[in-house]
Amino acid sequence: MAIFDVVIVGAGIVGSAIARESARAGLRTAVIEEKVPGSGITAAGMGHLVVMDDSPAQLALTTFSRELWQQERETLPASIEFESRGTLWVASDEEEMKEVHAKRATYEKAGVASEVLDAKTVAAVEPNLRPGLAGGLRVPEDAVVYPPAAAAHFLSDAQHHGAKLVQGRAAAAGKGEVVLANSAKLQAERIVLAAGADISLLPQLPIQKRKGHLLITDRYPGFAHHQLVELGYLKSAHKLTDESVAFNLQPRQTGQMLIGSSRQFGKVDPAAEPRMLRLMLERAIKYMPKLAALSAIRAWTGFRASTDDKLPLIGPAEAITDDPSLWLAMGFEGLGITNAPGAARLLVDQLLGNHSALDVTPFLPARLAVKKETEHA
Repeated sequence: MAIFDVVIVGAGIVGSAIARESARAGLRTAVIEEKVPGSGITAAGMGHLVVMDDSPAQLALTTFSRELWQQERETLPASIEFESRGTLWVASDEEEMKEVHAKRATYEKAGVASEVLDAKTVAAVEPNLRPGLAGGLRVPEDAVVYPPAAAAHFLSDAQHHGAKLVQGRAAAAGKGEVVLANSAKLQAERIVLAAGADISLLPQLPIQKRKGHLLITDRYPGFAHHQLVELGYLKSAHKLTDESVAFNLQPRQTGQMLIGSSRQFGKVDPAAEPRMLRLMLERAIKYMPKLAALSAIRAWTGFRASTDDKLPLIGPAEAITDDPSLWLAMGFEGLGITNAPGAARLLVDQLLGNHSALDVTPFLPARLAVKKETEHA
């Protein structure tokens, strides 16, 4: 039986980042992955490194994580395609411009650089947006990466520091042991579940799947310059039951346009749905009419792992199971790419008993027990 300090189940970008942080800290680390590392939820994402402010905790974690990405930008391999494109939050009317100013004020308090753009400036920096938009908010230090390559880089660095990649399916995990489908066993004091939306090893996890569609075009260099997101995205992204679409476009280093986004609860079929793609594209064309003339070459779907409070589960799984060996790094919704390095730092700090740069309390799975007690009070 192989013995480690930490065994991580899942080699997506979050699991790979944790493996790197753990191995760098000198912990004997293993990562278990059934498929190609980074080929699951990680590969299905846009790779938008973005500060989000739905809650103070979300703002703190995304700001911290984006800073960790920026600190590494000069040493990242070219394959990751890191670009500080900046995010342009697009306001369609004066009501949304009020949201722009509120968002800028929130960012300013958090030390996040942003600038309000009027309608004329928005038209100048993104001429393919439709005329008549009210303005927008530009967040210049937001960036984009190619997620599978980023996950591969984290995993390679983890292996360089001694981590072991174990190819296989984890059939059971608990009480300090992971059993693979081929009956091989790995023993560790701490087992970290970082399996995206797969809760088969701990079915009571309060995580729901949210299906999303993406579409990519042929190459059109210069068609767009920022990651473009409508202010309405903030509303659609937080609906818990209804399906929704929102304008979200990312220009890739290749010259291709990556177009999103959609959200659906209760959908388990991974097939792309023509109806949802049509709704998503109609929304995008409403903001960028010239998109209608571009050629799409591929569409795909992925499943976001969602929690009720929109915050990830980072830490011991004590609120969900009485097994002290199980730890969690799951429930990142659409922010797993952004938050991977920050989540890894917070989790390994807990493993080592170190003080963290952020208050980890909002992300601890133990908050779920507190919530239940409050509900029954």
